[in-house]
Amino acid sequence: MKKLVAYFSCSGVTERVAKKLAAATGADLFEIVPKVPYTDADLDWMNKHSRSSIEMKDPDSRPEIANRVENMADYDLIMVGFPIWWYVAPTIVNTFLESYDLKGKKIAPFCTSGGSAPGKTGSVLHKSCPDSEMMPVRRFSASVGESELKEWADTL
Repeated sequence: MKKLVAYFSCSGVTERVAKKLAAATGADLFEIVPKVPYTDADLDWMNKHSRSSIEMKDPDSRPEIANRVENMADYDLIMVGFPIWWYVAPTIVNTFLESYDLKGKKIAPFCTSGGSAPGKTGSVLHKSCPDSEMMPVRRFSASVGESELKEWADTL
């Protein structure tokens, strides 16, 4: 089974977890890079007019992605990582999932969060790739070890 770890990270926490996961599972690694990078002001969730606040208020928001997985058809399992924003995945993750034909692929979302649960993230993401097999969202702390990540991936 060919595996991919795709991730979106702003602060570096999800990136560190994604890199550990790829190392623990022998998966390829892909960073979801926004076409327009997020600034600190964009990520100010206390500001109702910040870019992230505006995007997250609009479930149809689809921020553009600057890069692309060229060989997506080769992967059987796609582990998609992201921080939790407003109890769901950032809408750029929907952009990523909607950019490919994921029919029949297993999608395993994982998130990082200081304490917020994933809420309805799985069902929201599944709408972006309805012909895939969506696994339950798994939340990891920033300090998760490779052995815990490997154990999770081995259950997929």
